Amino acid sequence: MTQRRASTERLGFFSDAVFAVIITIMVLELKPPPEQATFGALLPLWPIALSYVVSYYFIAIVWLNHHHLLRFCQHASPRLTGPNCPLEI
Repeated sequence: MTQRRASTERLGFFSDAVFAVIITIMVLELKPPPEQATFGALLPLWPIALSYVVSYYFIAIVWLNHHHLLRFCQHASPRLTGPNCPLEI
């Protein structure tokens, strides 16, 4: 009897969903300036904006590297799935 091997495609889809949730949570934390809705009111918030840009850039790098590395895997083994999906039993 031949054993059916799981493809890495499902693992890639799951990681895409995890990254989407992370980005969504980050967007939900963005708050408008308390004063008025002008570009001048955004100026004091530049450190927060810079930290968000750096965070999104870091997440994008991790996401792209993850997809790049998954291209080299033929099937999803428990050894590969474990670090990627720690909640999976």
